[in-house]
Amino acid sequence: MSTYPATMSAVEISEFGGPEVLKLVERPTPEPGQGEVLIKVAAAGVNRGDCVQRIGFYPAPPGASDLPGLEVSGTIVATGPGVSLWKEGDEVCALMAGGGYAAYATVHEGSVLPRPANVSLVEAAALPETVLTVWTNVFEDGQLRPGETLLVHGGSSGIGTTLIQLAATLGVKVLATAGSADKCKACEELGAARAINYREEDFVEVVKEETGGKGADVILDMVGGDYVARNIQAAARMGRIVNIAYMSGSKVEVDLLPVMLKRLTLRGSTLRARDLNEKARLTAEVRLHAWPLVEQGRVRPVVDTTVPLRDAAKAHERMEGSGHIGKILLTMD
Repeated sequence: MSTYPATMSAVEISEFGGPEVLKLVERPTPEPGQGEVLIKVAAAGVNRGDCVQRIGFYPAPPGASDLPGLEVSGTIVATGPGVSLWKEGDEVCALMAGGGYAAYATVHEGSVLPRPANVSLVEAAALPETVLTVWTNVFEDGQLRPGETLLVHGGSSGIGTTLIQLAATLGVKVLATAGSADKCKACEELGAARAINYREEDFVEVVKEETGGKGADVILDMVGGDYVARNIQAAARMGRIVNIAYMSGSKVEVDLLPVMLKRLTLRGSTLRARDLNEKARLTAEVRLHAWPLVEQGRVRPVVDTTVPLRDAAKAHERMEGSGHIGKILLTMD
């Protein structure tokens, strides 16, 4: 039977503000509750949601840990009552509503995935949030199908690098926006048919050129702001536009007539606050449909940087500087 310390290192948000408010502290090691497993964390993914929580605009759902961190990888060291899917010693990665910035974390067994055999334990932390976000928003809500055209904004982000690979592997033509020549090159190396430098090109015009005037069937956007109206222009008839963030603002003025004329669907989505049953259902779908592609090496985690947990502030600085390509990970000492 595994043993683990009574206390652990963790990074908490000491007050709302810049990256400097992230503080390394000592906390009691959590105990797994009903249906939960305790993971000795190898690495935790850093996500935009963590940064937004840090400044005070993305609170943890009721009952979740106040610590930031929405995904981890590691080894199960204890199981709570009623756990049937996992055992001590299993190497896994997991989606969580909070608590990932710590040496140990509890999570419901339904939100856990096995470490893919060809992915290191640390690299596996780059997968849960991105793959589940992509699957629910693009393949379920967006109903993306082989032969269609996808436009993904932020193609060099963790979400973008995962989506490009998944969609291209499944027979979709992928167009991606990014903010530099290096980022555009990375997108095309991952499978994008065309990367668009949004600082130099109008993505609406490029999408029209690349599709013979038809437009994109599905658009995944995390920018918002003036992209809302431009996405409508870039969308094909019967197109589906899904927003997962509004980094440039959610309050916009937009002409909705093209939505009616093109018969478009506009959707928005969050993942963190969904209930455990929904997360378990989604995790099972990902394990069935997307995980084999990771196991085969056709989709791989793209890791930009690994940073020790104690330097979480530096990880947030890199995230907010937008210089990264792929995921930023926090590793345990």
